[in-house]
Amino acid sequence: MKNKKIIGVIVAIVVVVIGVAIWGNQSKGNKQSDNQVKTVGVLQYVTHPALDEIYKGVQEGLKNKGYTEGDNLKIVFQNGQADQSKLQTMSEALINENSDVLIGIATPAAQSLANATSEIPVVLGAVTDPVGAKLVDDEDKPSGNVTGVSDKTPAPGQIDLISRLLPNAKVIGALYSSGEDNSKYEIEQLKKAAAEKGYTVKDYAVPSTNEINSTVAAMVNDVDVIYIPVDNTIASAMQTVVNVANQTKTPIIPSVNTMVEQGGLAAVGIDQYELGVKTGEMAAAILDGKAVKDLPVYSFKTGDIYINEKQAELLGITIPDDLKTEAKEIYNG
Repeated sequence: MKNKKIIGVIVAIVVVVIGVAIWGNQSKGNKQSDNQVKTVGVLQYVTHPALDEIYKGVQEGLKNKGYTEGDNLKIVFQNGQADQSKLQTMSEALINENSDVLIGIATPAAQSLANATSEIPVVLGAVTDPVGAKLVDDEDKPSGNVTGVSDKTPAPGQIDLISRLLPNAKVIGALYSSGEDNSKYEIEQLKKAAAEKGYTVKDYAVPSTNEINSTVAAMVNDVDVIYIPVDNTIASAMQTVVNVANQTKTPIIPSVNTMVEQGGLAAVGIDQYELGVKTGEMAAAILDGKAVKDLPVYSFKTGDIYINEKQAELLGITIPDDLKTEAKEIYNG
């Protein structure tokens, strides 16, 4: 009888030990699953300060939501350098990396990723017109595998800025790339806003950076101010635009804060870093299990004012004090 009791106790202890071991292994497995390294593939269209800032913001946005490189995150970065054939090859390479989420920085990169897969979630970083670019059918209700962040800027705000800074301006020269759908969309929005305020807008579309110098040299004789939308081709040659425009002291109103810093007079635009942060946070939400259909395309409701005071001095333009007060940032160097 005594032996039976001893045997019973031993059996009970063995059962407990086995149970604890099984529970420990399950917990360990769950913990490993929770800390599983996620892969994010990033395709950037071309190198220039605005898109570079977006990529930095993407990294910060992911980190804000608990995803850190070297810990639980692997970022595979590719830069197409404005070569469409490279974009296609790089898109396929990012898919072959078993990316959990793909991020396309600028419209051509996002389009390439979306064309390459209908299964892996694609997050747009800086796409002005997602519907027009055929990336989503409805910005509020994405139905496929694509959502993200739009960088569209408020055209009425740009016209208001021009009227406050350049009260004598009447003709606006719109400089943009003929190959970028996002630029065409923004120019159409600008024309509508300009017409309501009595401005004339003249188009100056260039097929590549090779024609920018000659185009700007011609347009400065016929316009009072140069307007540049969110355009990757023009942005990559911003210094050329500034150098030519400065010869006739023609002011430039871009749509991106980094282009103001490079020599634009002022802009009502979206902070590119903050845009990247929002893109990264949206990607993190998908990594956390949120469905694309539950993530509407995000658009900034208002833009911020950026002013280049040094450029204003060079052009002989006085910045109104109230505009300085409203500015998010004033560049002096």
